Amino acid sequence: MTAIQKRLQQLQTAIKTVDGFAARHPRALTATVVSALSCFAVTAFGIAPLAPDAAELPRRTLVETVATPSIEAQLEELAAHSIGLARAEATRSGDTPDSLLRRAGAFDPAAAAFLRADPLARRIFQGRAGKMVHLTANASGQVQKIVARFPAEKSELQASHFTRLTVARDGGRFVAHTETVPLQAQIALGSGSIRTSLFAATDEAKIPDAIASQMADMFSGDIDFHRELRKGDRFSIVYETLTADGEPIQWDGGTGRLLAGEFTNNGRTYSAVYFKDSASGKASFYGFDGQSKRRAFLASPMEFSRITSGFAMRFHPIMKTWRQHNGVDYGAPTGTAVRSVGDGTVEMAGWQNGFGNVVHVRHAGDRTTVYAHLSKIDVKKGQRIEQGQRIGAVGATGWATGPHLHFEFRVGGRHMDPRAIARASEAVTLPGYAKAQFLQTVASVKTQLAVAETLDGVSAAE
Repeated sequence: MTAIQKRLQQLQTAIKTVDGFAARHPRALTATVVSALSCFAVTAFGIAPLAPDAAELPRRTLVETVATPSIEAQLEELAAHSIGLARAEATRSGDTPDSLLRRAGAFDPAAAAFLRADPLARRIFQGRAGKMVHLTANASGQVQKIVARFPAEKSELQASHFTRLTVARDGGRFVAHTETVPLQAQIALGSGSIRTSLFAATDEAKIPDAIASQMADMFSGDIDFHRELRKGDRFSIVYETLTADGEPIQWDGGTGRLLAGEFTNNGRTYSAVYFKDSASGKASFYGFDGQSKRRAFLASPMEFSRITSGFAMRFHPIMKTWRQHNGVDYGAPTGTAVRSVGDGTVEMAGWQNGFGNVVHVRHAGDRTTVYAHLSKIDVKKGQRIEQGQRIGAVGATGWATGPHLHFEFRVGGRHMDPRAIARASEAVTLPGYAKAQFLQTVASVKTQLAVAETLDGVSAAE
């Protein structure tokens, strides 16, 4: 037997011996392995400190030169750079081309002369103040472009469009042109708490008066804002603001419609949403349950008013006797718009003793509304009018001691309390085919109202 064969035989014998030991003594084998690993750990611990000290390692210093541009070159580049001016201003009463340019930081006699001479450019300073003006000029103050935005010329377009007037430098001269452009709608959120009145709370939350008025209409069937409003009542709303080229417009009509609202009055919460039926094109306010908020008659013939005398016995200010007051008096400044509370036909529009300038509107069901002491009448006898349409303006004509609207509601010739009639009037119903679309609208505005509620007395755009 060779030496290699003897070694193989010895190795096989040793393996058999180890296998037999492992089978008979598994715990002993485990302890042996752990001990061996421990020895390796100790050995490693003993070897680690033998590594070289980092402080004794060789070090090398590298030096590299970084080139920097000369100061002169940088100054020359800055001098060659054209620094322009961009400024936004609103026109003021009594503004002239020179005063507007001076306030905007531009000094350009040629531009001022063009603004005075050109018929289109002069429109910037004509009419009401508050037009938005954006001006750009170069570093020397020479005007490059002026863009002014104001209400559209045609009254029927003013709710949806604006006029953009552009004055631009073209070489050594100026040119001007106008165009009618659609307004863009932006969603805004707001909330507030009642301390004294609804409009004081909306003013504090920076919510436009037009939106506050729509909110009063939205919940007029649920809440009598003249008698039932309580300190601590809260509201949250979602509404539209209109922008011209992305800038909020400053003139009247700069607000779109109220889209949704929640109002908590005396511990009870009412919710409503604006919904337009895509099939019929008709729109109204509805509760989240699908019940219409719009009734056949509005609760008030004016958006901004206060009741000075209700439907009750009172001491007549002119006759000096106690008499039944057959209507409701709303105190408001002369010229305040008066609107029809319902669809109908003008039965009378003219002068009547005691009432002064008066309008009678006949509605369905032998019902008539009367609007007296007007300073101006905007409708004619026989004219068909819609709910909310302007019919005149507050005045003090006839037997009146001051500017106010005397409003009456008659059913079959009998005087009734207008507020009671409005609240009991029939509601507009939601078509059955529109319910799926309506529920989608409600789900969308609920999320927005939840965010609006957290704003705590402010208004913010999304």
